[in-house]
Amino acid sequence: MPVMKTGPDDKRLDRVVAEARRQREERERGYRERALKRYPWVCGLCAREFSRENLSELTVHRRDHNHDNNPPDGGNRELLCIYCQTYEHSRQLDAERSKDGERRGVGTTFKPFADLDAPLKK
Repeated sequence: MPVMKTGPDDKRLDRVVAEARRQREERERGYRERALKRYPWVCGLCAREFSRENLSELTVHRRDHNHDNNPPDGGNRELLCIYCQTYEHSRQLDAERSKDGERRGVGTTFKPFADLDAPLKK
């Protein structure tokens, strides 16, 4: 397999990406810590309670889905378990799709039980 040579531009890009990731992680730690101090360790949807042992399964969710909207008072945040967080994001994606018309008027055509009675009629 040929060895890829990296030039100065590649190294600069790697540094920029690494720095952006570091800054993002630092911001996330900050708002997560503030949210965990502010709110009880309970999922805002399913009401599952968390302890230090399973706290990693509790996520900070932005109610308006805007990752740039982080007011200092925490007004745009809520704590959700990883399952409810996934559910909320899938609801948001479905809403965006229906606004775009991707799913409007499209129904399923598959009918799994359509010929179920055929063997009984024989």
